[in-house]
Amino acid sequence: MPENESHVPVLVTEVVELLEGRSIVVDATVGAGGHAEALLEAGVETVVAVDRDPAARELAATRLRRFGTRFRTVDERFSRLAEAVRGTGLGEVGGVLYDLGVSSMQLDTADRGFSYRADAPLDMRMGGDGPTARDVVNSCSEEELARIIYENGGERFSRRIAAAIVRARRREPIETTSQLAAIVAGAVPRRRSGPHPARRTFQAIRIEVNDELGELAASLPQAASLLEPGGRIAVISYHSLEDRLVKRFLAGSESLEPVTKKPIRPSAAEAARNPRARSAKLRAADRIREEAA
Repeated sequence: MPENESHVPVLVTEVVELLEGRSIVVDATVGAGGHAEALLEAGVETVVAVDRDPAARELAATRLRRFGTRFRTVDERFSRLAEAVRGTGLGEVGGVLYDLGVSSMQLDTADRGFSYRADAPLDMRMGGDGPTARDVVNSCSEEELARIIYENGGERFSRRIAAAIVRARRREPIETTSQLAAIVAGAVPRRRSGPHPARRTFQAIRIEVNDELGELAASLPQAASLLEPGGRIAVISYHSLEDRLVKRFLAGSESLEPVTKKPIRPSAAEAARNPRARSAKLRAADRIREEAA
């Protein structure tokens, strides 16, 4: 896969400020490698890059090969983070970074089926296994589709959209992103401006396909267990479901002490340069140091 020159890591300056000076950092969502590259350039000794997307790992490894063994990639998903990192033999780590949601690379690769802006097969899988978006759209009941679209996407017209999907698939299977986007657009009131009417539905189905919230909930305690005393976890989220889960975990963990009372948000200048950063929230917490006996 060619390098994605358009990739711009979100809140990269703030991430470096939070994690620089640490010997080992786990980048749990390496994507195109933008944050990993910045951390290595800032002097982090080793970055362990975890991602279940083989295309992402390949791209990051190619972009960052100049760092040699300071950059390592691991094929694994969130819910097996601790086992994957401990398998490297590196022991406790100084930091863990999550940059959640779909990556720029995945959105910009049309045939992955993440975007409503390009016609492609309905896939949306971050890895290569498990049910696709096509499976979800064509097999879930109308009630289940409405729940997915409402709970994962916050879409107030979820019932209308689910009913429209079921009507359409009775005529023929829904195979492509453009089919689904058109069905959704036809099911909701017309808007003169604002985001595409299918945006929330695509988000909801993507979250369902990849079990993103379940994977994150399973992963966060493992990330905390990997940290050395004083080690830091930093999480960038992009929608309220992720942010709420992260906020509750960081505040409720007995082994962590939040270092960001409020989430760090992109500056107006960054949001203008990179529209995908607009909804980002960065939270961080430190592993509590044990008191000397």
